[in-house]
Amino acid sequence: MKNKKTVSGKMMVVMMSLMLVVGLVTGGTIAWLTSKTEQVKNTFTYGDINITLAETTGDKYTIIPGTNIEKDPKVTVQAGSEACWLFVKVDDSKWPGFKDDNKKVGYAIESGWDALDGEPGVYYRFVDATDAKAGVSYSVLQNDQIIVSNELTKEEASAAKTATLTFQAAAVQYENLTNVSTAYDEVKW
Repeated sequence: MKNKKTVSGKMMVVMMSLMLVVGLVTGGTIAWLTSKTEQVKNTFTYGDINITLAETTGDKYTIIPGTNIEKDPKVTVQAGSEACWLFVKVDDSKWPGFKDDNKKVGYAIESGWDALDGEPGVYYRFVDATDAKAGVSYSVLQNDQIIVSNELTKEEASAAKTATLTFQAAAVQYENLTNVSTAYDEVKW
């Protein structure tokens, strides 16, 4: 009988030990301190610059002495663009007879554009991030016109039959290209 008590006692010890282990595992799991954060989601988009160059006055004009010609080339930095250097190139190489000192038919560049040193006919301006994000337009010619003197003669005007002005625009990011000359090196006309 002594054996029987020993086996029962051992069983009892094993059962109590097992209950103690189950209790500790269950109780221990509940007792741990935990903490968890919300997800931090990162979304990356690319920066961009989009510009347009447009005119509403057409592309064919008649020169009449004393009558200024409406001409409105405008460069637009479209909304959502990044801060940029904005360039415009005015090619008047086919503007015969009007490049004399009298400038009887001429134009002026709108204020806000600066002539780029060493690049005849190239003008630039800085467009900050606020304006670029909102979208902004800039006239190229002062008062959106070609100025025609009333002193222009018929002989001088006859040279205008083949006169042309050509405009082209480009934009280069400002960030990491804060020097206008370095930025212009990126323009490929």
